[in-house]
Order: sequence, then C-alpha cells, then structure tokens
Amino acid sequence: MSGLEQTARTTVSDHALLPGGAPVLAMVSGGGDSVALLHLLASGVFGELPLRVLHVNHMLRGDEANADEAFVVRLCEKLGVSCHAVRYDVSAFAAEHGLNLEDAGRRVRYRFADAELDAWCETLRTASGAGRIALAHTRDDRVETFFMRAIAGAGSGALASIARQRGRVVRPLIDCDREDVRAYLAEHALEWREDATNSDTARTRAFVRARLVPVAAELNPAFRVSLARTMDLLGDDDALLARMADGFVRGFADIAPGEVRFERECMRTLERTMARRVMRAALIEAFPEASRIEAAHVDALVTGLASDAFARDLPGGLSARTEYATLVVSYADAEAPCLQPALLTLPGHADLGAAGEVFAEETGTDDTSGTAHSIVIDAGRTSGALVVDALRDGDRMRPFGMDGSRKLSDLLIDAKVPKRLRRMRPVVRDGERIVWLAGVRMSEEYRVTPETTRSVRVTWKAGEATESGTTTGAGA
Repeated sequence: MSGLEQTARTTVSDHALLPGGAPVLAMVSGGGDSVALLHLLASGVFGELPLRVLHVNHMLRGDEANADEAFVVRLCEKLGVSCHAVRYDVSAFAAEHGLNLEDAGRRVRYRFADAELDAWCETLRTASGAGRIALAHTRDDRVETFFMRAIAGAGSGALASIARQRGRVVRPLIDCDREDVRAYLAEHALEWREDATNSDTARTRAFVRARLVPVAAELNPAFRVSLARTMDLLGDDDALLARMADGFVRGFADIAPGEVRFERECMRTLERTMARRVMRAALIEAFPEASRIEAAHVDALVTGLASDAFARDLPGGLSARTEYATLVVSYADAEAPCLQPALLTLPGHADLGAAGEVFAEETGTDDTSGTAHSIVIDAGRTSGALVVDALRDGDRMRPFGMDGSRKLSDLLIDAKVPKRLRRMRPVVRDGERIVWLAGVRMSEEYRVTPETTRSVRVTWKAGEATESGTTTGAGA
C-alpha cells in the first residue's frame, strides 16, 4: 500500500469522513490531486461507496478549460464512474456580484455541488445530510492557505486553515503531501491536466507556493508536519470558542435576510476576544461574503459598539453603522425606499408595499383603546378620505396629550426610529393636517371625546422594511 493510500485511509478512518454506504460526490477538476482522489475512491480504498463525479467548467481559459472537461469525462468513463460536467460563466458571475474570480469560482462550485448531491440523495432515497462532497485539498494546500491568511491578517480560526470536514464537505487527502500524490500518480501511470495559472506568481497562492514554502522547507524540512500540528491545535481551540460564541450570537444578535443587528450593551459585556468571535460568527451566518472580512474589520466593528455615530464600509458591499441601541450591518445599498402615497377611505385599506398596510374600520364611540400601531380617531373631524404617505420636511402636529405642536422628525428621533427608515414610516394626513405618525403618536385634534358620534380604528401592520427602532405609546 502506498504512502498516500495509508495516510488517506487513516485520515478518513480517524475522523469518520466517509460513513459506510454514504453517497460521495467527488469534485474533479482534472488536476493531479483530484485525479488521485478519484482513483482512490473508485478503487475502493475507502470501502464500497456510491460514487459520482461533478466537473465545473468555469469558462475562463477557453479551449484549455474545454479540454479539461473532456479529459475528466473520458477518465470517468474509463473508471466506470458517472460524471456530470457543468459549464458556467464565472467571470460574469464575479462581475455581477463584485467578487474576485477565486471567490466567485468557489461559490459556483459549492452551489452546483450542493444541488447535485441533494438530487442524487433524493434519487437514492437517502437523507441529504448523509451524503458527502469529496474535495482533493492536500496538506500543501492547507499550508499555502495558512501563509496567505497570515499575510493578509487573520484570527486563529482562519489560521487553522482548511478543515478536514465542514458540513457535508470532506477532504480525505488533507493530511497527504503533494509529493505523495505525484508518486501515487506515477505508480499507477495516471495522467492529469495542469492549469497554467497555477504557476503564475502574480497570483498570491502561486507566489506563496513558489517563493515562501521553499524557504520554510529549507529552514525545517519537516515544517509541513509541525505546521499542520499547530493548525490542528488552533482548530481545536477555535471549535470550542466557536460553540461558546454561537450561544452569544443567539442572545445578542438579530439575524435577518440581508441584515444583522447587534445589541450594543449586551455585546459590550463580552471580553473583546469573544466579542470579535460573536461578531464574525453572526456576519458569516448572514452574509456568504463575510468569510472574506479580515480581522481588522471585525476589530473595528467591536470598537464601534461604543460609538453613537459609528459608520464604516466593509468588503463585499457591506456597511456598518450604529442606530441607537444597536449596531447594524447590511448591504451598503440597502437603504429603505421612500413610501409612496396611498388613499385611505374610512373604512378602507391602503397597501404601502414594503412599508406594510394601513386599515381603517368602524368601531364604537366607547372604544378608545390604543397602541403604537393601532389608534381610534373621531371620524367626524375628518374631511373625508385620508392620504397615507411619507414624512415631509417641516411636518408638524400637536401630539396626543401634549400642549403645542412638534416636528414629526423630532418625534421620530425621540422614538429612536433609525434615520434610514424614517421615510418608510406612514404619515396619515387629512388634507394639510396630520392625523397620525404611525407607530409613534396620533394628533390631539382627532381624539375621541364624549361628543364623538362616529369612531374609526386605524391600524398599521408594519412591513419588514420598517421593523426597526423603538416605538412609543400610541399617543392614545
């Protein structure tokens, strides 16, 4: 048994990477590492496993990429393994989403791999979680990634480098050196394809491979083994702290599509080290691109928890800002649109799109209960149908229960409604007069009195785009 086979079998066995009978989808690019992995899987070195291959043609290298695809298809035919080759324009995907080619390619590959494995598991009537996606990363890849992240600046979790397993993704060759892979290929007379870009030292990984790794090997020929041990220790420590951080994420952060809101005071009770972990864990859960955010950015966010006027742009089109009691991270272009005008008859209904809906319904004159989102008005004081629209400059009204008028903008500030969401707060108008600033206060002019002969309850059902900030009492 070759050194590669022995090491890979030990890795798979010790870490239970390939459970017996689990469907395995091997990602095969046509390079030496993936060819060796496919040959090991097809030869039954890891036991009898349902095996299928996925090749993703990134359409980046023209005829060369197409030749890689044809090579993988022929190899799979020779080995008797089912193969699905997919072509996808990664360059266009990267441009559309503002990503570098490496990041875009990785996202595309994982997306297709997940879909392919899900479909295969369904065909086999196997739980999707039981399947495995096998990648051919070696210890050399892990070492190179360590250097790249250390140079860019990264925390201990990132310095643990490539994991043996993450979810359904497994790496049976992660403890094998590339030299052993080449020896295995030669022993079995296996051909493979070389990607010319792998030797382009203008690319960071190629530079690390060609310049830094040889220097480290000169200083310590066994440095790969010792560095792998260090990365394992970092990984174990990181896993423990990650489980602790996950508990704080659930308690201190509100994760919604396209947005994370951190409770500033709660986050500031944590030691800075844990606060950074909690921040990063929540961001990665909410935004796929957050895995590329450097430690310096996360550290700046933790510092920003103490500032009432913090704002910062982040990689991946994200931005962060403090909004009263929270620190919000969202996409930079996620500013709420301005609410468009709508007619509200009494009774009636106004659809406000992303801002929600406003309803008006008849109620008894003895019904004077109110909340921040539902009020009762004296309909006899209105001139007819009402209009619901957004805040205007100079808007004022006499708030319920108060003497004198106040600017609606000041009422919104008092209610701690974030500035970016104020144009999505419905303002119910009766001609030039304001009846209600939804979620904050109604006007004293429309309160129900003993002389009221007709009452209408007006209710605002807020949309997701407006559900931020603290609301005060109904002004009822």
